[in-house]
Amino acid sequence: MKIVVLTGSPRRNGNSAYLAEQFIKGAKERGHEVFRFDCAFRHVAPCRACNSCGMDGPCVIKDDFDELRPHLIEADMVVFATPMYYFGISAQMKSVIDRFYAINGQIKGSPKKAALLMTYADTAKKEAEPILSHYRTLTEYLGWTSVGEVIAPGVWTAGSVKSTGYGDEAYRLGKSI
Repeated sequence: MKIVVLTGSPRRNGNSAYLAEQFIKGAKERGHEVFRFDCAFRHVAPCRACNSCGMDGPCVIKDDFDELRPHLIEADMVVFATPMYYFGISAQMKSVIDRFYAINGQIKGSPKKAALLMTYADTAKKEAEPILSHYRTLTEYLGWTSVGEVIAPGVWTAGSVKSTGYGDEAYRLGKSI
């Protein structure tokens, strides 16, 4: 299986990046091919809504999305690993997701799987709902099947997720695919 893992944290050693690493470890042990794209460390401009792509063609913006694009189209699975920033996914990841527009015709309705790995500082479950809603609405729209969610509350400082069981949960999810 070809898996694309999108990370959204601007902290290289952040908590959601750790969950992504653990997922990738499990997936690779199962023999899957993984392409990791760290949204915060790549240049991906926001969609301009020019509609030049017609939702299924070349984008007028030339940036690092050009490298990601074929991987997304060919992927059997896409994993979103993001911290919560003001009750939403990171801006860096949002820019990448918005650029899905240019490949919509090639990824919508394709039999892809998806997973969400999310971290946040608060411990209230209701605080996770905006991201969960966005993820679930996105996968439903695209016709992708969600195969799991690892939601890690109560982790704020870089690395604090390592003292929880969420890394093991992400690893097991990767290994189960």
